[in-house]
Amino acid sequence: MRIIFTCGGTAGHINPAIALAKLFRERQKDCEILFIGAKGGMEERLVPREGFRLETLTISNFQRRINWNNIRHNLVAAKNVVTSARTARAIIREFRPDAIVGMGGYASYPAMKQGTKLGIPTLVHEANAVPGLTTKMVADRVDRIMVAFDESRAHYKNQDRVVTVGMPVRSEFVHGDKEAMKQKLGYAGKTLVVSSWGSLGARDMNRQMVDFLALEAQEKPFCHVHGTGKGSWAWMPQAVADAGVDLEKNPQIELREYIYNMQELMVAADLVISRAGASSLNEIAASGTPSIIVPSPNVTDNHQEKNARILEQRGGAVVIRESESSGKLLYETAKSILADSRRAEEMGKAARSAAVLDSAERIYDLILKTVEEKV
Repeated sequence: MRIIFTCGGTAGHINPAIALAKLFRERQKDCEILFIGAKGGMEERLVPREGFRLETLTISNFQRRINWNNIRHNLVAAKNVVTSARTARAIIREFRPDAIVGMGGYASYPAMKQGTKLGIPTLVHEANAVPGLTTKMVADRVDRIMVAFDESRAHYKNQDRVVTVGMPVRSEFVHGDKEAMKQKLGYAGKTLVVSSWGSLGARDMNRQMVDFLALEAQEKPFCHVHGTGKGSWAWMPQAVADAGVDLEKNPQIELREYIYNMQELMVAADLVISRAGASSLNEIAASGTPSIIVPSPNVTDNHQEKNARILEQRGGAVVIRESESSGKLLYETAKSILADSRRAEEMGKAARSAAVLDSAERIYDLILKTVEEKV
């Protein structure tokens, strides 16, 4: 079988696609897999690391605010739409896939659109509680719309083509053993907090995390790994130093630009502090880890808060709006959860109950079914 996964922009789109690609590679040894993503995106770092071929398109998003800079930006974006469509069509014709699976991000639109035009079985996965722009643009064209949350079905008019499949995560999140992973990573007998505001970073939240780390360095209540994200890596280590935190004298605190082994660290973690991207939430849920969630307010239809509230309603997370958040509040909330072992345990169980643990298998089966129906 030959399959194209198309995604891009952030790790939240890319990692679920990698999880699916690994499942195909495991189940079908002779399967050929191609990724199509955006030039300059995180996929250029993440996909090759997993041994998959990647082709890239020149993609630009459209700015909604009207000013001269955005008008110029949108003219370039419009030109890229035409160019990327031609490039995607050429890639698809050369690769001759049996199916195309879009996992989100602007980069997935050209390949999915061209796939439907060429009559190739095409599926789109919507990770968020409400459909994003890319999903809206292809919803009437694709063969299947796969949603992460059953509550999302109401947003689509063609519900006969909508299937609830959950969110695919790497098997390590589902099957990892906490104590064994703590031992492997050097945290045996220690309390571990893992935090990240997304693969690109969030400047305001990282400034709050500087205050968090300053408080943490004074009391040293736990070990902590924080992913700054690409946008904050250049300034955050110095900001932490300026706040009086000497990282060499505080080895329990570790800053990284990007956490490549999140599947290991999250399994080992006693608490996760995160944004509410659908991929991150499903990894948290699958690993059964208590969490503090601060949804990004800078997203379409406030979908991150809607994602987070689903986990909060199950009892698996504490949700704090960014407008109400501070480094001190995050730190005190983290200490409060970790000081109550029974509460933390119940939160972990509740989070786990919200996960669709066989999501990758559901999508795998649905892709095969869709291909068979179009033969």
